[in-house]
Amino acid sequence: MDSLVEQIERGTLWQFPGGVHPPEQKSLSNQLPIARLPLPDKIVLPLKQHIGANGQLLVNKGDKILKGQPLTKPSANWSLPVHAPTSGKILDITSAPSSHPSALPELSIIIAPDGNDMWCDLTPVDDITQLTHKQLVDILHSAGIAGMGGAGFPTYIKADSHQPIEYLIVNGVECEPYITADDLLMQEHATEIVQGIEIMQQLLKPQRVLVGIEDNKPQAIAAMARACEHNSAILVRTIPTKYPSGGEKQLIRVLTSKEVPSSGIPADIGVLVQNVGTLFAVSEAVNKGKPLIERVVTVTGNTIDKPQNVWALIGSEIKHLLDSQGFTPVAEQRVIMGGPMMGFTLPTVRIPVIKTTNCILAPDNRELVEPGDEKACIRCSACADACPQTLLPQQLQWFAKSKDFEKLEEYNLFDCIECGACSYVCPSEIPLVQYYRVAKAEIREQKLDQIKAERAKERFEARKDRLEQEQQERQNRHKRGASRVTKPEKEKEKAKVADALERVKQKQGDKSAVQAAIARAKAKKAADGSLEPDNSEVAKERAKRKEQARSYKEQKQSTEGTPANTDDKKDAVAQAIAHAKAKKAAKLAEESTPNIEPEQAQPSSENDDPRKAAVAAAIARAKAKKAAKAEESTSNIEPEQAQPSSENDDPRKAAVAAAIARAKAKKAAKAEENT
Repeated sequence: MDSLVEQIERGTLWQFPGGVHPPEQKSLSNQLPIARLPLPDKIVLPLKQHIGANGQLLVNKGDKILKGQPLTKPSANWSLPVHAPTSGKILDITSAPSSHPSALPELSIIIAPDGNDMWCDLTPVDDITQLTHKQLVDILHSAGIAGMGGAGFPTYIKADSHQPIEYLIVNGVECEPYITADDLLMQEHATEIVQGIEIMQQLLKPQRVLVGIEDNKPQAIAAMARACEHNSAILVRTIPTKYPSGGEKQLIRVLTSKEVPSSGIPADIGVLVQNVGTLFAVSEAVNKGKPLIERVVTVTGNTIDKPQNVWALIGSEIKHLLDSQGFTPVAEQRVIMGGPMMGFTLPTVRIPVIKTTNCILAPDNRELVEPGDEKACIRCSACADACPQTLLPQQLQWFAKSKDFEKLEEYNLFDCIECGACSYVCPSEIPLVQYYRVAKAEIREQKLDQIKAERAKERFEARKDRLEQEQQERQNRHKRGASRVTKPEKEKEKAKVADALERVKQKQGDKSAVQAAIARAKAKKAADGSLEPDNSEVAKERAKRKEQARSYKEQKQSTEGTPANTDDKKDAVAQAIAHAKAKKAAKLAEESTPNIEPEQAQPSSENDDPRKAAVAAAIARAKAKKAAKAEESTSNIEPEQAQPSSENDDPRKAAVAAAIARAKAKKAAKAEENT
């Protein structure tokens, strides 16, 4: 039985499962040579046009630039620079709509061409055999070359493969309808493509190079065969036309019978695939020193007056390409970036051309009918029959709708190449590929969140372990220090402690001495009169006198006793007080007026009413009682606060009035007895 190499050299081909045969529609754009467009009025150059990170900016707003000048530099893994497509001035560096179905804004460099199209200094390589492996890889890296037939994988990563490569496959199939960019490129630039193949041969050292081209491109097949005649290691193979034979895994299966494992890459089985457009860019970068600043784009569709392939500068707006080829829009016009199977409808024609843009399709309403409303699945299994990856699209759609991510991965969702064959054959017009794309994005986001959570947990646990280790080390250090202390050292420590206590006591004694000195200084100043006199003794004496006055008052109140509760006792006490005051007043009156007799002090008529006399006596007693109260109140005032009473409160007058009242009362009583 022949070996695999012998079968390949003999021209044996294999088949892949599934696939469809949509209308090709390639004759619209492959009848004319590749055209060169005029310079656009504005260039919008996104910083990210590949799988990987953005580059770091090297220019600023207002800078003047030359064609081919690097505007960014690689800043991380899988990072590629972008270059100026023409000379001019940087108008702005801002966010602009991206070449994506969502048109989300991405950081872009806005350039105004000056019309001169002046190149910067280029450094071509005359003899690639004199370059080392690393030098060649660095040239591809600095030229910003990415895969131009798929997702934009950085070419320098593939060129620097650490796995042995047995077969290098050149993809010239271009199986999707309408697109003829690679076809025309092979027809017109087969020599440059072969030069790119030879550069990759020097880098990868493969056993064989297989160029796969569909049988619907006879002119391209002939051109590539002529260009490869001098290199026996390059084999041009014509394969049957079937969509999606241009898929990386499908082409490997057709040319080598090898199958890429699930979730694997071609390098795992010793195979590497490069697009013809990418190899042309490799040749330009090494042999001419030109970075990737332009590519061939197919502009086609029934609304285009002149369907054709054009050289489009990276960053040119889609509107510029359409207007250059005579675009006549119709009602509800759609513009698609890519082909009808894997492309997406643009939200605006102000989207720029990027490194992976291969076709701009502007169909009319009859040419490409808008899909109808989604209907229920009838379980016809047509999608499973058409799937080139032997997946189960129906089950994947159910799991995607229910967001059962575990089942999706179990059913190998990520093996789907999003070719659209399942959606093409679905009689219910279910957009199966859209479900898969959304599910993939959600799973990737979920995995990123999990990775972030795991990294945060690792950081937390590492910090916890570090703190515990530091604490343990401190404890061990203390234990070691304690164990090393000998008996003499302990005695020395005790002596040090005793000395410290003695010093503290001395300091306390010093404090008492200081306080005594302060007291002596105060006394000396007081003696000199420099300090205010100390009135503390005077204040003590005053307080003592006040205390004596209060005690005397309390004693007096206790000796007098409490007044009786009955009216008789009150009257008796009042009479006694009045009698005493009257007696005192009489003495004073006798001393002041000795010649006046009591009876003569106030004459009274015989006819005086005894009742009136009694009333007068009561009034006198009341006044005497009031005077006694006033006297008591004055007795409560301290000596320092006592004030002389006014003339209206003279006790002598009260005594005289009381005596007169008693005389009248006595006289009235006698008169009453006589009657």
